[in-house]
Amino acid sequence: MPRYTPEQLAKRNASIWTDIQIILAPIQFLFFIAGLATTALYANGLFVTGFYWVSIAILFKTLFFALLFITGMFFEKEVFDQWVYSKEFLWEDIGSTVAAFFHLLYFFLAWLGYSQEVLIWDAFLAYFTYVINALQYLVRIILEKLNERKLRIDGQI
Repeated sequence: MPRYTPEQLAKRNASIWTDIQIILAPIQFLFFIAGLATTALYANGLFVTGFYWVSIAILFKTLFFALLFITGMFFEKEVFDQWVYSKEFLWEDIGSTVAAFFHLLYFFLAWLGYSQEVLIWDAFLAYFTYVINALQYLVRIILEKLNERKLRIDGQI
């Protein structure tokens, strides 16, 4: 099911927020890889000996996740005239909310004084929810590119 009408597709292609998302998403993926690697290495006692680095890694991943979420809200408002949870982006927004919850939960658990083991498991859960959400976005992008191609062939855009 296509997400964009031809008018919305034109707005998407003209939006500065589309370009910003295209730039930020791969950078966020690099933060994810770095954070996941740091956490896995620490959890297995390899190379990373300070738990501090696990917290720094998820901090930067969380900050970047928030930046993408906020710029995504501007995109959604510009294209669909709703800041968040528009019907066209509902599942992506729900996935982002779940992932944001687990990213932020890490810091809440740390503030409450939970053990490093609990924090490591939450970090892994945050990274896992990010992967599921990112895969959801990729599938939707592929489907939408196929729809855009069909609209071009049919002369609708």
